[in-house]
Amino acid sequence: MHATEGDWLIVKSASDSRPERRGLIRTVQDDGRPPYVVRWTDNDHEALVFPGPDAVVVSAAELKEHDRVRDERTARFQAEMLAHHHDQKA
Repeated sequence: MHATEGDWLIVKSASDSRPERRGLIRTVQDDGRPPYVVRWTDNDHEALVFPGPDAVVVSAAELKEHDRVRDERTARFQAEMLAHHHDQKA
C-alpha cells in the first residue's frame, strides 16, 4: 500500500449495518508506506493507522468520482422506487 499526504483511506465495512469509514491521510512515511496519520471523518479523531486488508487508498479525485457514481445510483434507485409507488397507486 502506498499513499501521499492528502489521499484518503477507505476502510470497507463487512456489514450493511455499518458504513465504510473514511479518513484523510495527513502524514505518511518517506516511502509512502504505512503507518499513516489519518483524520477520520466520522469523529474528527486523528490516529496512527496501520491499514488492514479491508482498506484502500484513493486520491481526492478518485474519491470524488466514487461519490458521484454512488450519488447517481442512489438518485436513479429513488426515482425508480417513486415511479413504482405511483404506479401501484394508479
